[in-house]
Amino acid sequence: MQGVVFPGDRHVEIMTFPDPTPGPGEVVLEMKASGMCGSDLHQYRRSASGGASSTGLPPNPNPTIVGHEPCGVVAAVGPGVSPAEAKLGQRVMVFHYQGCTQCGHCKSGWQQLCQEVPVKVYGNNAHGGHAKYLAVPANTLVPLPDELSFSAGAAIACGSGTAYGALRRMNISGRDTIAIFGQGPVGLAATQFAKAMGARVIALDVNAKRLERAKEFGADEIVDPGSNDPVAAIKDLTHGRYADLTLDTSSNPTARLNAIRSTKVWGTMCFVGEGGDVHIDVSPHLLRRQLTLVASWTFSNIIQAECATFCVERAIDVDALFTHRWRLDQADEAYKLFDKQADGKGVFLM
Repeated sequence: MQGVVFPGDRHVEIMTFPDPTPGPGEVVLEMKASGMCGSDLHQYRRSASGGASSTGLPPNPNPTIVGHEPCGVVAAVGPGVSPAEAKLGQRVMVFHYQGCTQCGHCKSGWQQLCQEVPVKVYGNNAHGGHAKYLAVPANTLVPLPDELSFSAGAAIACGSGTAYGALRRMNISGRDTIAIFGQGPVGLAATQFAKAMGARVIALDVNAKRLERAKEFGADEIVDPGSNDPVAAIKDLTHGRYADLTLDTSSNPTARLNAIRSTKVWGTMCFVGEGGDVHIDVSPHLLRRQLTLVASWTFSNIIQAECATFCVERAIDVDALFTHRWRLDQADEAYKLFDKQADGKGVFLM
């Protein structure tokens, strides 16, 4: 089979790999959709000479198929996999991490937090979904409801699931006003979910097209920080109270600081964007406002399944996130466009 590989320095290669066969406890998926995620760009842009990935793990020295938003059907089942874990033809997403499987973090569904072994991240240091087939442990499978498309499942497998997990982490409610900094795929999904949860949403981005999409996805107010003081705008829109909750998906240091400054006294601010830094004046920005800072890294497999159910029950059009649908042989063109970070979300369909 052919798979997409990032050799470094913004290059893409389509390489040939053996079709996988399932080992004990494993299944092979026939891929139907594999999403493109913003964190892919850390690998795509990484120097060919090496360096740590966005996960903090060293890259696999061997050519590794990328793509950590896999969705497909079970095509083969290995020894020791019970019918309760996987059945041939079953529609599934993949929880794209595996730890030791036995520690408290792993058993509670948070395998990416495992401290016992180097964590496998499918699409990063282990083969991912940008190929025809993918072999993964059966314990990483999350059922895909029949009401959702494979592309929707791919989005929930990371980007949209990350947005949902962050909102859950902040305990958002219909009483809240939330300001969401960055309206790329994760920020736009957060806007979509926050509205479905009943919140009032203020969407911020410097890209006019993304702000327009945020409005289409339910944002009550839009703010361009490039032409407005975002802190002052949020203060004005909340009658001097500031936002109950703020969420930064951009990783931009200025946006992160503005998100903190835009949060009300006793409010909560959440970091979800990977990488970068922020410099905080602790006393005025945090201590004297009793602010809560939260970091949210993806989600558990339980929350992934919950997100899918939420999308079904609230009739959320997850597929509306996608502006581009690609074939695997278009991967070079797809990532060149995605690298500009000026448009919406892309997905490879098989």
